[in-house]
Amino acid sequence: MTPQRLQPQAPPPKAYSEIEIVRLVWLAIFVSVFSFLVYSRNNEVLLYGDAVAHINIARRVFDSKTPGLLQLGTVWLPLPHLLILPFIVSNKMWQSGLGGSIPSMAGFVLGVLGIFRLVRTALTREGERNGAARTLAWAAAIIYGANPNLIYMQSTAMGESLYLALFIWAVVYFAEFARGDAKSSRSLTRCGVCLAAGCLTRYDGWFLAASMVIGVVAVSILSLKRRNQAQLVAQTSSTALVKFILLAAIAPALWLAYNTAVYRNPLEFANGPYSARAIAQQTATVNPANGNLWAASCYFLKSAELNASDSNWMGRLWLALALLGSLGAAFTGRGRRGLWLWTPLPFYARSLAYGSVPIFLPTWWPFSYYNVRYGLQLLPAFAVFVPLGIFFVVQWASHIERVQSSVTRRSSAVVLLSVVSVASASYAGVWRAEPISYREAAINSRGRVELDKQVGGWLRSLPPNSTLLMYLGQHVGALQQAGIPLQRVINEGNHRPWKQPDPDGLWEHALADPAKYADYIIGFEGDPVWQSAKDRHLMEFVEIHTTGQPTAVLFQGRTPSRNSGQPR
Repeated sequence: MTPQRLQPQAPPPKAYSEIEIVRLVWLAIFVSVFSFLVYSRNNEVLLYGDAVAHINIARRVFDSKTPGLLQLGTVWLPLPHLLILPFIVSNKMWQSGLGGSIPSMAGFVLGVLGIFRLVRTALTREGERNGAARTLAWAAAIIYGANPNLIYMQSTAMGESLYLALFIWAVVYFAEFARGDAKSSRSLTRCGVCLAAGCLTRYDGWFLAASMVIGVVAVSILSLKRRNQAQLVAQTSSTALVKFILLAAIAPALWLAYNTAVYRNPLEFANGPYSARAIAQQTATVNPANGNLWAASCYFLKSAELNASDSNWMGRLWLALALLGSLGAAFTGRGRRGLWLWTPLPFYARSLAYGSVPIFLPTWWPFSYYNVRYGLQLLPAFAVFVPLGIFFVVQWASHIERVQSSVTRRSSAVVLLSVVSVASASYAGVWRAEPISYREAAINSRGRVELDKQVGGWLRSLPPNSTLLMYLGQHVGALQQAGIPLQRVINEGNHRPWKQPDPDGLWEHALADPAKYADYIIGFEGDPVWQSAKDRHLMEFVEIHTTGQPTAVLFQGRTPSRNSGQPR
């Protein structure tokens, strides 16, 4: 009897939801990569001074006269720099800014996927196929992923896109935990991991983590009242709860311990010489919301509107629909877990009122651009609750009283068409006027970019093995453009930060005698290097003037040998 050959079985067909996710991810990747290529071609990836600083802080960890993790410094949290670090080992990716953009681009794709999953999770009951949930999930993903300001920010090394992804996924896993199914413990642990990463990315995450710990404890107590102890342990073990709390607390605790060990001050990032408070005092920055929580809330909400629409009335429409959707979610129960997306509002209101963190808007006094991008923190709330608000309007117009009721294909089409219409009208206006986060970067960088370009041109002409002395605080971009390794530059990071000043620090020694330690000295009027060179009457051979920027001066340091030559 001849044995029959077993025919290879075809792989099982993918679930429809899985196909949707694959399509969504590829669409988000296309938007991300395409937008980066456009901005990179126009030399607009490095407009933000903070983006340049992020890239070069990461670079200094391995490219410095004193390399190591202490180069991460304080004030800015370390995770974005650690994620950037492996991508800027390549000099080309360092100079172009691509290495700094990759984590932001990945955050953009994950954020789009997270918004989609959050809405599907919040609006779909176990074992139920809900057409409304699918429609609203796509609508929310479109609003989030098509936002022009987010599209620009994810093309840069700024941390907004990365933090938003962690923020969204923390809410996703919290919503899945709160459903109380057999996977609650795993969802809770993943939520804790996202919170820990968020706490190492932006200080917004600290407030979110504290809020969610309270929320998780509250949900657990309510579950304890509704069920007996055995059922509660089966769903969410006490071990998982403790693990979640530890994960949420460990990142802030580690950062405080790091600041204590390195700077002898656990709050160095908040009140040290490079903190927002110190900078505001040194520059006498006007804060229109100082000491006023209501004004601070208004400024933050207005910045959120301007990141969604360039029109005043359309911006108000976004806010009104988001509030309507939030109220509907609170009263009906579906989508209620997404209300965590509003936590940036109290955090930024307090920061603006009492934390020396101003926001300047072009439409309100002082009619300028500063930190307008902070309004993007409410984009996830807009993305989720604007479609939900439109959904409620359509339901009420159809005389359907409950959101749980099934909707017809016609109703779903009306919701999706309405969302696309609102988003298209708003975003088209934003593109015509240029995204406000892009305008903020372009306007505030004009003088700095031009000065960095000119200084970088002169630095390229210096002998390739010469040692430089330079304060990197504002114009490290000149070195980046010139492609000069940071290990050739004595800078303010070359000392022991726990000793201020450090009597044995290379930085302090070089400032005391620049001509002994450096071949060339690059000073910007008013900075420590410029002052040191002036006090010692070093010879100037280049002076660069740029409108709105301090004068840059190149000084002669050590007497050049016959072989080293003068600048070409």
